[in-house]
Amino acid sequence: MDGVHDLGGRQGFGAIGYAPNASPYHAEWERRVNALMFWALKTGAMNIDAYRHAVERMAPRHYIGASYYERMLTAIATLLVENGLTSAAALSDGAGGAFPLALPAAEGRSNAPDRRLFQRGERVRVKNEHVACHVRMPGYIRGKVGVVVGESPLTPFPDAHAHGLHAEDELTYLVRFRSGELWPNNAESALVHVSVFQSYLEPAG
Repeated sequence: MDGVHDLGGRQGFGAIGYAPNASPYHAEWERRVNALMFWALKTGAMNIDAYRHAVERMAPRHYIGASYYERMLTAIATLLVENGLTSAAALSDGAGGAFPLALPAAEGRSNAPDRRLFQRGERVRVKNEHVACHVRMPGYIRGKVGVVVGESPLTPFPDAHAHGLHAEDELTYLVRFRSGELWPNNAESALVHVSVFQSYLEPAG
C-alpha cells in the first residue's frame, strides 16, 4: 500500500542521526514491548508480514508522531484485537483512556498468475502496481528497469501472508538498478540493489 511509511528514495528529510554504542531502549516499557513482539511471533499470535501491515495502516498523523516502539506496540495490540486475543475495551481500560489502534486492513492478494522465473543477467521491469494490501515493493522502484544479479530461497508471499491468505512461497530476485534509472537527472552515479519478489517483476524486453 502507498502510505507515509514508504519513505525510501525520498528527499528533504535531512541527515540521519546516528549515535555509536547507543542503547536500543530509552525506557523500560520499550524493552517490554520488544519482548511482547517476540512472544507474539513465537506463539503464532501474528506473523511478521501481518505486523508490518499493521504498522503501515496506522493513521498517518499517529504514525508520524509515534516513536519506533510506539508503532510496534500499536501494531501488536491491533493484531491481538483482530485475532480475538484481547479487546479494544480491555486495552483502553488498562491504559486509563483511549488506546489507538491501526485502521482496518484491506483485502490481500495471492501470487501473480503470470509470474515466471528469471535468469541472472536478465533485464526486468518492476510492475507499476498500486494496491491497498500489504506489499514489499518499495515505491521508488515501481515501473523501473534493472538487471537480475542473484536470487534468494523461497519465502512466504507477503501480499497474502499478511492477510491470512493461501499463496505459494516465492523466490526473491536481487535486482541491480542504476541510480539514473531510479532518479533521472537527480542522483550521483551509483548502483542500487533491491530484493524483489517474483510476482512484482516482468520481462523488460
